[in-house]
Amino acid sequence: MAASADHVKALVKSHSAGDDQAFYSVALQVAAKAARQGHHQFAADVKSLVNEGKADIKPSRVTAIAQPRGDLADLVVASYPETSLRDLVVPSELTESLEHIIVEQRQRHSLMDQGFNPVHRLLLEGPPGTGKTMTAGVLAHELDLPLLTTRLDGLLSKYLGETGSKLRVLFDAVASQRAVYLFDEFDALGGDRAGNDVGEARRILNSFLLFIENVGPESVVVAATNHRSILDHALFRRFDLVLTYSLPSPEESVEVLRGRLGSLAPRSGWATIEKHVGGLSHAELVKAAEAAAKRCLLAGKKRLSVAQLVKALEERSSTNSA
Repeated sequence: MAASADHVKALVKSHSAGDDQAFYSVALQVAAKAARQGHHQFAADVKSLVNEGKADIKPSRVTAIAQPRGDLADLVVASYPETSLRDLVVPSELTESLEHIIVEQRQRHSLMDQGFNPVHRLLLEGPPGTGKTMTAGVLAHELDLPLLTTRLDGLLSKYLGETGSKLRVLFDAVASQRAVYLFDEFDALGGDRAGNDVGEARRILNSFLLFIENVGPESVVVAATNHRSILDHALFRRFDLVLTYSLPSPEESVEVLRGRLGSLAPRSGWATIEKHVGGLSHAELVKAAEAAAKRCLLAGKKRLSVAQLVKALEERSSTNSA
């Protein structure tokens, strides 16, 4: 027999974990054993298959990680963000906090050797479209990690009665696969327990509190909510850091617009444009910029006028207030 029982078990284990490199390594061990036993054609076939498989693996700047499989594949969406910290337009104090988190994570082993854990449990709160989800992507990009996202409102509705066991699957992954894990729509899970002292809601929340309190520092867990006021107060002390997001200032709004428009941005007139950005989130500003840019390009123009951009901002404000 070319493959020993240990080889077979190692192949199954590496396949289940999605560890392609380990899988191919074991396969080559099987080929080497087969060659020693005189099964030269079989050994050559295995080596050829391994080489073909390796050729199909696309190089990535992201740290290698198993693609979500099994139960985990139904719970998360994996992505590999390309947004860097310099692309995130937020107040300077928020940028400084994120820089500190990134430094601690990059040097986590030095901290852990001295008995200190890096910041690894974050709660992001603020209005929709202000950069919370983007922040999780920035952390993933800066740390060369995948972003694994789960929407908790969908989790609760899809797996009613099974949410506790699904949370265990998620936190088992947090412990075994280094990544940035984003729990979006966190208020769906973390709503105040007043009036919910019995039943599924309390059990789920208590399970989450236990899981997050015991989560290790290798992965980064990010929870995002639009409604801090309805969160159970027991949640806050489980997080290492709570970051608050808000609508951009006029200056930040202009930076968002300039960043999205690039060479299409007007050369001047930004003082006028600033008067029309009030009340718009980062996401809404981007949508307004994109709408204006498409009209400009379709009209055969190479640069937006102030009037065109103001019109798009007014339309977005009107949609927002409707």
